[in-house]
Amino acid sequence: MQPKHLNYLAGYPESIQQQAQKLISSGKLAEWFAHRYGQQSHSVQNDKALYEYAMTLKERFMKHAAPLSRVQFDNKLNLVQQALGLNTQIARIQGGKLKAKNEIRIASLFKQTPDAFLRMIVVHELAHLKVKAHDRAFYQLCQHMEPDYHQLEFDLRLYLIWKETTVSPEK
Repeated sequence: MQPKHLNYLAGYPESIQQQAQKLISSGKLAEWFAHRYGQQSHSVQNDKALYEYAMTLKERFMKHAAPLSRVQFDNKLNLVQQALGLNTQIARIQGGKLKAKNEIRIASLFKQTPDAFLRMIVVHELAHLKVKAHDRAFYQLCQHMEPDYHQLEFDLRLYLIWKETTVSPEK
């Protein structure tokens, strides 16, 4: 039976999972992240900055996609819900019309991750404006916006394992 934290890698081949387990067991995962991402940090620390960050990507890659009314960090999103970001469409009645507004919520843990991970999750949620399902077209759109999308998604999964295995029990 595999350790619980390797559930993040459940869809990957056994050989990849074994390599990840060796990296974790050796205690070198933090060193690997430091080497791969350095001390990169980003300045996106509030909802206004996140909105601007997302809109910059949207304008560059998805000018004709549905408009976004809100992009914000969400403290309630967590790994228990298996959600790092959400793309929702809120229907509201305004006057005599029903209007739909698209909102993106990004888990607050992305305030503390390397910029590449924030970009990957924002790209993921933006892609849902055009393609709702996680299918081939969806991942092609993600790769169009972020060519290293698949590697970043894998690295993010390792990052989550690293964070989960290094958190002290009293937290």
